[in-house]
Amino acid sequence: MIKDSTAPPFQLDTLSIKPSMIARILGLVTLFLIIASISGQVLKFVFGHDYVHGLVQLFYVDLEENIPTFYSVLLLLLAALLLALLAVLHARMPGRHALGWTVLSIGFIFMAYDEASSVHEKLIEPMRDLLGDRLAGPLYFAWVIPGILLVLLLGLFFLKFLRQLPSRSRRNFLVAAALYLGGAIGVEMAGGYYAELYGMKDLTYGMIATVEEGLEMTGLVVFLWALLDHLADNHPEIRLQIVKKAKNTPGTNPHPET
Repeated sequence: MIKDSTAPPFQLDTLSIKPSMIARILGLVTLFLIIASISGQVLKFVFGHDYVHGLVQLFYVDLEENIPTFYSVLLLLLAALLLALLAVLHARMPGRHALGWTVLSIGFIFMAYDEASSVHEKLIEPMRDLLGDRLAGPLYFAWVIPGILLVLLLGLFFLKFLRQLPSRSRRNFLVAAALYLGGAIGVEMAGGYYAELYGMKDLTYGMIATVEEGLEMTGLVVFLWALLDHLADNHPEIRLQIVKKAKNTPGTNPHPET
């Protein structure tokens, strides 16, 4: 048998991504982390096991540099990557504006950095110095004040962008935002109210913090599913082409005369 020298050495099968399957996998990981955080707090405050070979700290969602933090950063970066892809795709489509997708992508990169280093918490003391004793109860974690203002400004900025989205995508994005902000700001304010009265070192506060971070992670999972679903509806086939710079063939002039 004579082989066709022009045939490619191998054929790469198409890689299909199902948004629902990705969402289920991420949802199960999120559920596991929430249960692990709750279990660790119960072991610590009910049974008196503070460490359990470091597992309590490793899975508590309100601490930095542990598995839930790494997972949240990963979700945020995945969202930023998909948003950047949408920005590139829309930039090549006539009549479509990529600005909204681009701003969202940059915003999620900053959110990932903030999740890893807790930049927003550094605003608490300056806000308390500025506003003094008025920061009590739900405003005890004073960073929520500039956080709420930022959300309102971004909401106004993205109002037109949301209106231009397909109704299904718009609804999914809003649900994801409601879950994330409900945890990041809503439950955070409830946690601030409790922390001012009773402190942050008991089982109740641990449960509040777990609900907060759980809602944030759930919102991110829903947002990733919504982005993949939007891509499936509007860009069902995306091809990645790697182009190598063509070399000049012998006997040709790379700079022909004009």
